[in-house]
Amino acid sequence: MREIVVKRRIFRQFNTLALRAGVAALIAAGLGGCALGPNFKQPDAPANAGASYTPTPLPSQTASAPGLGGAAQQFGFGQEIPAQWWSLFRSPALDQLIRSALEQNPNMAAAEAVLRQAQENYNAQAGNLLYPSVNGQLGVSRQKTSVATAGAAAGVYNVYNASVAVAYTPDVFGATRRTLEGAQAAIDYQRFQVEATYLTLSANVVTTAIQEASLRAQLQATREVLAALTQQQNVIEKQFEYGAIPRTTVLSQRNQVAQINATIAPLEKALASARHQLSVLAGKLPGEAGMPEFSLETLTLPEQLPVSLPSALVRQRPDIRASEEALHQASANIGVATAAQYPQITLSGAYGSSADTFGKLFDAQTTAWNLAAGLTQPIFNGGALRAQRRAAEAAYDAAAAQYRATVLNAFQNVADTLRALDADAAALKSQAEAEALAKETLDLSEQQYKLGGISYLVLLDAQRSYQQTHVSLVQAQAARYADTAALFQALGGGWWNRANGVPAATAVSAAAPYGKNQ
Repeated sequence: MREIVVKRRIFRQFNTLALRAGVAALIAAGLGGCALGPNFKQPDAPANAGASYTPTPLPSQTASAPGLGGAAQQFGFGQEIPAQWWSLFRSPALDQLIRSALEQNPNMAAAEAVLRQAQENYNAQAGNLLYPSVNGQLGVSRQKTSVATAGAAAGVYNVYNASVAVAYTPDVFGATRRTLEGAQAAIDYQRFQVEATYLTLSANVVTTAIQEASLRAQLQATREVLAALTQQQNVIEKQFEYGAIPRTTVLSQRNQVAQINATIAPLEKALASARHQLSVLAGKLPGEAGMPEFSLETLTLPEQLPVSLPSALVRQRPDIRASEEALHQASANIGVATAAQYPQITLSGAYGSSADTFGKLFDAQTTAWNLAAGLTQPIFNGGALRAQRRAAEAAYDAAAAQYRATVLNAFQNVADTLRALDADAAALKSQAEAEALAKETLDLSEQQYKLGGISYLVLLDAQRSYQQTHVSLVQAQAARYADTAALFQALGGGWWNRANGVPAATAVSAAAPYGKNQ
């Protein structure tokens, strides 16, 4: 019964000291009213961004061409980008593949894990800096003292001790606030890195699927040309057997067939590589079954292209936002380095007891306590603290320059993509006309050759011209799909319109005691 009473007394003493520590923390919080260093302000959009990304205004819509992928695309300036922009290609297989990639791709999982790590690092820093440290100790030891030191009291005895120690450093000059502000910026930086990974992954799946479709179409076109040339070769071989044509004509045709046939293997190799890349992007081994096949016929070219205003781009691109948070963290580090030059106040206290029996713990005669307050002011350190502040300021200047470079590259990326959309649409129109003329020329040349109206060399040139223009047409068609995907990626991908955000990212709370503009 005696031990139970003593234990209850110990717990009461622990709680009393913890309450006192809380009161001390509130007092200290009242002392901290300022945070040294610059207050971070989000950079504004470039003042001269204007209403256009390019030196000369773009047309309201691109050129159109007959056939696959030839629809005119209209630029919707100022319109919102859908969060799942890839759905505009109207391919259920592509939608499913992207969902699989976002769930299973290891790069996505790694980015989300690093985000959780940043959040927990913040929690650890906040726990260490915002609250008093309270440590309890309970121990027992058995010892023997000598007659020379203890006299008649010498002997063997037990020592029981119990104590609670509290220590707290008030944030008088804002070192804690700036430290946590920087830690929160690190969380936000990684959150935008997750968004950047999300955007890059989805864009890579789309562009690789388009590449597969393009290679499949090029392979089909090449095989069609090869089949036509092989059929023509059979006719020429018969003519040679009857002595109607010289052997040089047969050799030229065989050489043409061999050259076309030689292009098939590289196309098959590139197609296989694209398939393998799609599997890896989806988080699967290249040998796994179940991957969908893509062709240009299964993809719809979006005719409406939303284009964000230049003034909104800096708030939409994940890489710009991540660079902004790196700048924010560098700004907070200046405050931390500045606060290190000022005094540091430490409050501490301890309450405990030491007795030769457990039952005597916290008796009036065995208890002891202390309260202490200390102030530490750096006086001389060889200029180290001033150098640290200058280094923090230099780091901020570097982050600011990197931010400007990121913004410039982003605007260039959008401008290049918009011009590519316009130019490649015009190129497809010209290529479609060239292919149609080459096909008409080839058909006419074949008829004339059968009638003996032209030489074989003229027919050979017509065959080569059609083969080149036919494959080039397929490449021009695929370029329009790829340009469209590149535009959505360049504009940020519409993540701000996604209601639930990145699945793993939303599980991490961005709430923090000290955020922006402290």
